[in-house]
Amino acid sequence: MNARAKKLLEKLDEPLIVTTPANVRYLTGFVSSNVSVVVEPERVRLFTDFRYAAGARALPDVEFEETRREAVVHMAEFLSGKFGFESTHLTYRDYEQLRDGGLELVPQSGLVEGLRAVKDEDELEKIRRAAAITDEAYRRIAEEQFVGRTERELAWRMVELFHELGADEEAFETIVAAGPNGARPHADPGDRVIEQGTTIVVDAGAVLDGYCSDCTRTFAAGELPDELRRAYDVCLEAQVKGLEAARSGTEAKQTDAAARDLITAAGFGENFGHGLGHGVGIDVHEAPALAATSTDTLVANNVVTIEPGIYLDGTGGIRIEDLVIVTAGEPEILSSFPKELVTVS
Repeated sequence: MNARAKKLLEKLDEPLIVTTPANVRYLTGFVSSNVSVVVEPERVRLFTDFRYAAGARALPDVEFEETRREAVVHMAEFLSGKFGFESTHLTYRDYEQLRDGGLELVPQSGLVEGLRAVKDEDELEKIRRAAAITDEAYRRIAEEQFVGRTERELAWRMVELFHELGADEEAFETIVAAGPNGARPHADPGDRVIEQGTTIVVDAGAVLDGYCSDCTRTFAAGELPDELRRAYDVCLEAQVKGLEAARSGTEAKQTDAAARDLITAAGFGENFGHGLGHGVGIDVHEAPALAATSTDTLVANNVVTIEPGIYLDGTGGIRIEDLVIVTAGEPEILSSFPKELVTVS
């Protein structure tokens, strides 16, 4: 049994059925579209079908059980007794079939995710490398023409740059939001042509060796209207305040408040409607959550985003996001592309 499974076992009252793909990967290193893992006091068993059997047999510290095509359902034939299950992932259909197979099921949530929130050195190094690729992609695209190109063109160019620089894939669909579209935090890149006098929000991340990066920069196409320029300055000041408050032992909601209070005091409180940030790792959104409603407390080796935004309906948007490693002191900032407003042509 590996060290991660042993740590999980310390948190369990009964064996746990793990079905969330990212959690399976974290515990075993195994990637499959049809897999489940059971963590028991003396062993870890992995259940998958013939298509993935060769890879499963090669795993260290894991006992492999070959199933029919529906791995989770067939798993009931190998088990008996009381088991926890991941209530946020297991479908009700699979729950019913496991229950009907004779298992006593106890809902659990956040057990593996809590372990994943604190990265080990190998994970940190993978994230650092993914972040370095993202920084270089930003450097290269900032040298290209923006005005006259569509959001969709620029988003695709970021994907090309990620692959040219050695990333496995993009961590999420790249956002390029120009002009009024920038006032939508999760805008889909479309056919809007980038014009002078507007902001362009670019939110992108790479995956390398199974770990994600995440970074947002807002560019200016020529001179900006005074309102947008002021919003940028406020957002940048708030982002720096958020970084200063991102320390081990700090409640996540207090980190959020450090940035949010400044934005509110500047008159933009209603224009910042999302949380300050989130954890990043195997998934691009994971624990801890940095938001006004969060119950998390930051600890060393959390990897989180600090990304305040100001969104002016009908005009444009600003978001500035760094990826950081939490420490007892100042965070290690992994995003090195400049945050001072970069003007593009």
